[in-house]
Amino acid sequence: MDATTAKYAALMLAAGIGIPLLAALNAALGTRLGSPFAAGLVLFTVAFSATALVVLLTGPTPLTKLPGTPVHLFAAGLLVAFYVLSITWVAPRFGVGNAVFFVLLGQLISAAAIDHFGLFGAKLSPLSLTRAGGIAVMAFGVYLTQRA
Repeated sequence: MDATTAKYAALMLAAGIGIPLLAALNAALGTRLGSPFAAGLVLFTVAFSATALVVLLTGPTPLTKLPGTPVHLFAAGLLVAFYVLSITWVAPRFGVGNAVFFVLLGQLISAAAIDHFGLFGAKLSPLSLTRAGGIAVMAFGVYLTQRA
């Protein structure tokens, strides 16, 4: 693995570590506030503020390219809202581990499809039998961790 690949892998490992933390923290906030939707609003306010600060520090010029951007690209924001609100509501009722297990399973399926077809400009990586087997082993491994 070259240095660039290792950096990308480390960054994504950290993001992956953050997903269950996000789920647990926001679920606890939602329980404390008595509303997963209020917790989602707080989360997005903090996230917006942090992101706005980074954009201001790095230069807001890229935002000038927003006009004319295909509308379907904004669906990512709806997907993030759906994830945050659903995990915040489900995790206290279903367990963080169980909720994240199904999130991971969905990610494996969706990522394989996006890569296989090169959707949304993603790097084309056809789903071979070996890759499908690897995804199945990963999914089974996640399943085993939840059964233990």
